[in-house]
Amino acid sequence: MKERVKPSKSSISRRSFLGKSLAVGAGTIGAGLLANAPTALASGGLTAGDEAILRLLAAAELIEADLWQQYNELGGIQDPEVPGGTGSPAYTAAIQVLDGDMPQYIHDNTDDENTHAAFLNAYLESKGAEPVNLDQFRTLTGSTATGVNPDLVGRRLTNLTQLTVDTSFWTRYRSDSLNPDFGDTLPQAVPGLAAGQFPAIPRNDGDLTPPDHLQAIANTAGFHFAWIEQAGTSVYASLAQRVTHNEVLRILLSIGGTEIMHFQTWHDKAGNAPPLTDPTNGLVFPDLNADGELTQTNLIMPEPTIFLNRRFPICSIIRPTETDGAAARAINGFIADGLFIGQPPAFVALLRQLIEAADHARHGGGGR
Repeated sequence: MKERVKPSKSSISRRSFLGKSLAVGAGTIGAGLLANAPTALASGGLTAGDEAILRLLAAAELIEADLWQQYNELGGIQDPEVPGGTGSPAYTAAIQVLDGDMPQYIHDNTDDENTHAAFLNAYLESKGAEPVNLDQFRTLTGSTATGVNPDLVGRRLTNLTQLTVDTSFWTRYRSDSLNPDFGDTLPQAVPGLAAGQFPAIPRNDGDLTPPDHLQAIANTAGFHFAWIEQAGTSVYASLAQRVTHNEVLRILLSIGGTEIMHFQTWHDKAGNAPPLTDPTNGLVFPDLNADGELTQTNLIMPEPTIFLNRRFPICSIIRPTETDGAAARAINGFIADGLFIGQPPAFVALLRQLIEAADHARHGGGGR
């Protein structure tokens, strides 16, 4: 097993974190986590805009690393590379209905997100900036099913038990005439997932039966995997248009490319989710091959669609890639997904500060 450089343990002290704070309800959140009032040139030669974008992405990767860790503990491969948990044989078997190699893919995606978070924070530190640290918000219970790491129960950052999964990405990548960058709205592939709150991991051992309930949880996970990674695919491509330094651009293109590979993998596997109705809550997974090309499961290559201007020929592209509001679009998607149910208002307020700073970054300039 190859050796890994461990992520730095250094982080913002509580004093620093709470230093320059703003009121949020009855509590406060620290502005020390974020850049101080941005200037044209921030830490270590980075522009304020580049630093703000890297901070936003570091936070996003910490969030992704946390949720993928939970998936890996129950349905992936637990090893020295991605330790923690002992697996849930029943959940793993349900996940493998989508593809026999799912545990390996879950493991590798988890490993990738861990390295993304560690690298981005290390790079910020190398430029004299403080790394992003969300540890004080690791307070959610998460699953208590057999197989999770008991030491992390009550220490999760994200909630995978009450998800509202937007499956319009499925139809978006199959449409040749609609693109959200033009304000278009695409239909849901699995309407039920967007209309309620559902677990993507067993909440406890009671979720391991009946079989169609457990399979519905695994199906939810399959679509959630793809949803998470399509969001990463778009946010890196969108924010890359705002950075100034070539090295920062290289970082976004290099990490963003792996998000694309993740999305393509999960996009393919979600199509193998068997049609069923969860007997415990009525959630319906339809036969996606029964309603034409807009939901056809094997159409996983991005369908050419409108790009930049409707008068141009259609083109196969990632979408959306509109840069205005890109950070808000990504993080608000996480919020709508239910990932932060149970987090205090201070956590969402902190994310909104990160959003504002990143979305005010400008190529060739700073921010505000």
